[in-house]
Amino acid sequence: MQHIINFVTDRVGSLRRDLAVLTVIFGTAFFQFLGKFPLMEPDEGRYSEIPREMLERGDFVTPMLNYVKYFEKPPLHYWLNALSMKLFGENEFATRFPGALCGLLTVLFTYYAARKLFGRREGVMAALILGSATGFLVQGRINLTDMTLTFCMTATIGCFLLATRPEEPCKGRFYYLFYFFSALAFLAKGLIGFVLPGGIIFLYLLFSKRWVLLKEMRLFTGMILLLLVAVPWPLLASLRNPEFFNFFFIHEHFTRFLTKVHGRYQPLWFFVPILLLTMLPWSFFVPHALVRTWRERKNQGGDQVLYIIIWALFIFLFFSKSNSKLIPYILPVFPPLAMLVGLLFSKVFDGEALPRKTGILLAAVLCIVGCGAIAYPFVDTRPYASVAGGAALGIAFIGEGLLAFVFARRGDSQRFFITLTVGGLLLSLVAPHAVFPAMSLKKASSRELCRMVRTVAGPDTAVVSVGYEQGFPFYAGRRVIIAGGMGELEFGAKIGDQSAWFMEHEKLPELWESGRHIVALIKPNDLEWLQTKIKTPVRVLGKDSRKLLVTNR
Repeated sequence: MQHIINFVTDRVGSLRRDLAVLTVIFGTAFFQFLGKFPLMEPDEGRYSEIPREMLERGDFVTPMLNYVKYFEKPPLHYWLNALSMKLFGENEFATRFPGALCGLLTVLFTYYAARKLFGRREGVMAALILGSATGFLVQGRINLTDMTLTFCMTATIGCFLLATRPEEPCKGRFYYLFYFFSALAFLAKGLIGFVLPGGIIFLYLLFSKRWVLLKEMRLFTGMILLLLVAVPWPLLASLRNPEFFNFFFIHEHFTRFLTKVHGRYQPLWFFVPILLLTMLPWSFFVPHALVRTWRERKNQGGDQVLYIIIWALFIFLFFSKSNSKLIPYILPVFPPLAMLVGLLFSKVFDGEALPRKTGILLAAVLCIVGCGAIAYPFVDTRPYASVAGGAALGIAFIGEGLLAFVFARRGDSQRFFITLTVGGLLLSLVAPHAVFPAMSLKKASSRELCRMVRTVAGPDTAVVSVGYEQGFPFYAGRRVIIAGGMGELEFGAKIGDQSAWFMEHEKLPELWESGRHIVALIKPNDLEWLQTKIKTPVRVLGKDSRKLLVTNR
């Protein structure tokens, strides 16, 4: 225990050693058993199939999903996934590797930035807080575009802050990195790669009155670098696809933000409980950290703290105002909040009082959550965790809560901090084994059934997905016919003649009786309906807990 405490509390230590230790700790947490479970529907199937098709077609400009144009996201995450597949093969590990790597790099950059700004101890604590926030680790292990954005956004906003330090000897380098990563953030998620850093920097200059920074920002050469990185892809995409500009820039940015067209509307306060849950156990200390650092914004070095506060609040409020909300959108808020909470605990280590009431409340909540995790498999008829998995999670939560309670009552801030860090990491190690097997029964792609298509279907076989399962083309390695709704493929399905690949659910019996060899992935209730409409018997090739693979021969 003392070695751990020394690692956290020491003011002096090697940068390389710290990076190595943090890489081992969080590399294990992010990458352990990364390829063990099937792709989760719908996001992982989508973000695995698009880069697979890029590799197959040799076209890295026009993203396509099930072989129709798909312009909802920029291509950086697809490019990273395609590169990963080229290195590791077309498998789950390869598709999740880039997101996990971006999660790890975000932790390491947060350490580096906090160390340069405040000191070695604050850097280590910020990294440990960010990396042990269970929601951050869990989402980093899922194939999503949001963790790629989070790393690019953290590097963008962090590099600008590092460049503004009066004593910084590498100002030019950090300013150019700021422009470079801003361009990458655009390629990761669109215009917010410019909007969020721009808004944060404007508010910082406004409140700090450091307008002089505009003269040292390398605006001319920096903008050239930004444009050289950001512009080629949308320019090429527009030249090759006349419909790209309106859909990508207007529909997917302004319409998504200002309207409820995407069906993802949530109330203004939606991200408050989301942040509370996903940043456990550290979220309980965010209000203390914000209040404390706001009071010290006029002290020496206060401009840096003011910048971090604006960084966190602007992104949080921006996504809260949006009419399109999903849980991962909140990820870019984690790094600045981790820095602020790290500053709070560093001061506590120096003698300030530990917020005992908050610590005791947190301990109670952890124990209650633990009891709920144990009871959950018995309450839900189709739980996302097995009985053993719920018990494992529950014991981890309760153990963390009891130790946190003891150390909070004693005012032992060092052991309290270590308990929360180790507890968060332990939960990240337990959660995949506790939750994913049961979740696979409800949310995962029908991996083994889809893979069977490679052996049972010939080149002329009509492979049908009754209701679109996005992992189906990835595992089958080919295009599939969609029967029963286009979903988010509607835009691409209307470009060119796609009539052979999309059909109404009611047309399935006609295709089945056409004499063509059919292989279909279908739900049991849809199969019962189909059997009442056809004469050609159904042969079941395989089944899992949710679906069946059937053929008419």
